[in-house]
Amino acid sequence: MKSAVETLNPTRVRLTVEVPFEELKDSLDAAYKKINQQVTVKGFRKGKVPARVIDQRFGRGAVLEEAVNDALPKFYTDAVNEAELNPLGQPEVDITELKDGETLNFTAEVDIRPAIEIPDYSGIEVEVDAVEVTDEDVEKSVEQLRERFASTSPVERAAEDGDVVTIDLEAKVDGEVLEDGVANGVSYTIGSGELLDGIDDAVKGLEAGGEATFTSELKGGSAAGKEAEVTVKVSQVAARELPELDDEFAQLASEFDTLEELKADSRKRLENMKQYDQATQAQERVLEKLLELVEVPVPEKLLEDEINTRKHNLEHHQLGQMGLDLAKYLEIQGKTEEEFETETREAAVKGIKTQFVLDELVKQEKLNVNQEELTEHLMRRAASSGMSPDQFAQAVVEQGQVPLLVGEVARGKALASVVEKATVKDTNGEIVDLEDEEEDEATESAEATESAEGAEQAGATESAAEEKTEG
Repeated sequence: MKSAVETLNPTRVRLTVEVPFEELKDSLDAAYKKINQQVTVKGFRKGKVPARVIDQRFGRGAVLEEAVNDALPKFYTDAVNEAELNPLGQPEVDITELKDGETLNFTAEVDIRPAIEIPDYSGIEVEVDAVEVTDEDVEKSVEQLRERFASTSPVERAAEDGDVVTIDLEAKVDGEVLEDGVANGVSYTIGSGELLDGIDDAVKGLEAGGEATFTSELKGGSAAGKEAEVTVKVSQVAARELPELDDEFAQLASEFDTLEELKADSRKRLENMKQYDQATQAQERVLEKLLELVEVPVPEKLLEDEINTRKHNLEHHQLGQMGLDLAKYLEIQGKTEEEFETETREAAVKGIKTQFVLDELVKQEKLNVNQEELTEHLMRRAASSGMSPDQFAQAVVEQGQVPLLVGEVARGKALASVVEKATVKDTNGEIVDLEDEEEDEATESAEATESAEGAEQAGATESAAEEKTEG
């Protein structure tokens, strides 16, 4: 077999492959054997029909087609390996010549990973928000804890802001009560914004036994997005009573003996949260600076596939779970379809570029992923997916996604190495020491960059080559 590579552009090549006919022998033998098992010829036992008879009865062309379908993926893979290419996605295969007994010639066009040069990035400088926790922040945190320990007691008066009302709801659309539009004994805190728009104004001023009707757009259910006439009936009004802010409350709401200890712990927790946010911000900004330094051509086909995948996931998974369609989502976001298309494309480009650059850094820095790192990453991914670690691990193995997780961890380590060499200052001009938060944060940042991974599976390219020859 002889092969040559023609570079069509920085992300696409054309392979020209010439295969001597004798190299098709094994595939021809396999083709005759397969056809033998599928046909019946009078005078011959099944599976014992001579090759010349198959040629006469069914045509040599059918045998050649079967043989080429069998052999083409291997020749394509051999040519890719010989040229040391990193293909992305499925090849477009075209058989240019097939002469029985002489030769098989074909071309295969395929997207490839572009060659990337990583310049010196040690001079990257970014600014992040300073970690500052005010007394007001602490008071707000303690007040939120206090709210959680509030008690309620029924009152005989009209409902006011902050009261907890027990209500029955009935929703009608076009005069018809919805099957899923009735709810009884619902507990609702006035002003919380947890139910329908307009319900606060409807129930305020009502006493137990009172009812009101208002119009609201339904947020979920069978008539999500439609205007409904909602009747609300109050069966009880209860006032919320907050506990006193003292040492007794600290003992009730925490493991601390005094209110001052509780406040000190709240301050520490807020500082940790802000440090975590600061680390995330640092990595996002370092990554942006890094991408600005590197010229990364993006394969157009890969980009279109990534855009379509992002749209599909948004429409059929995220929005579907919220009972929204794309048009309603854009209306809520205050975006036009053109703005959405532009943002999706920009995000896809950034995701692909990020993966290419970080993967090149992994190779350049010779970064490896050990079992402990992979396990920790798997645990985080399992937690975010709502699955147990065992369930998530089983799903990952069954779907052949282990290499993807390894790639995510490796890219996280690559980004962490860049952040480590960058100069990070806060808005006060102080140097920020991110310590060990880098790798955890970088790993999570890299999770969004698996755009091209799935396209690199060898099975996908081989099946594409088979389908092409069948056409």
